[in-house]
Amino acid sequence: MPISGTPSRAELVEHLVKTRIAGDVATPRENNLLHYRKLANGERNWWLGLELGDRWTDEQDVLAVMAERVGVNDDPEYRYGQDTIDPELTVAGLDRLAARLRKAAEGRQRVLFATGHPGGLLDVHRATAAALRGAGCEIVAIPDGLQTDEGYVMQFADVAVLEHGATLWHTHSGEPMKAVLGGLEREGRPQPDLVVADHGWAGYAAQAGLDSVGYADCNDPALFLAEAEGTLQVAVPLDDHVLSPRYYNPMTAYLLAGAGLA
Repeated sequence: MPISGTPSRAELVEHLVKTRIAGDVATPRENNLLHYRKLANGERNWWLGLELGDRWTDEQDVLAVMAERVGVNDDPEYRYGQDTIDPELTVAGLDRLAARLRKAAEGRQRVLFATGHPGGLLDVHRATAAALRGAGCEIVAIPDGLQTDEGYVMQFADVAVLEHGATLWHTHSGEPMKAVLGGLEREGRPQPDLVVADHGWAGYAAQAGLDSVGYADCNDPALFLAEAEGTLQVAVPLDDHVLSPRYYNPMTAYLLAGAGLA
């Protein structure tokens, strides 16, 4: 189904809906609300590396932000069934992300890429890293020998990931990013000028005071709360694991064209 070339905005919106990257997404309403409740109840796995304190203890406040920034149904009485991501909000997020990537390219900044969702977003990050390298940016190489309680912190195709049992690992944790930033400091190397990531990788970097941008699903509210507070620069709403990773290719093409990197 992926369309070839760089889509127009209207073509991309149509593609996002057809592939369920946005529109009626696979994540059910009950799962979204459960995660909002877990975050509001202080369960740290859902804070995605951020320090939210007691600012988001009402799940209805979380829902209101998600309705505004993601496009989920804003009715608190709607408890079960289909939920949505507004494709126009996805494209608007991509436009904001493109502007930050353009700034990185113009300044030849040091950029770190990472993903807690390698099954869906690894190639999106890889292609973005390759484009920025071509524009003269330094893509940060992470130190060797890093690990967390979950596994080893590795780098494939310029993207930092968590490996466990010879498998790239899905993680919400901010600990892998903590390991990377700590490793850079121990080696006397500068911190990244920009982090492009998702999940706890993006959240921890933002909490550490770095320029951080990322992608997030409608059941991962923490990054949108951080964007609302100004801690995270950009959170792009999308389903972060659709049927085929190739479905993200038109989105990536649109992003890179908008950043002047195509």
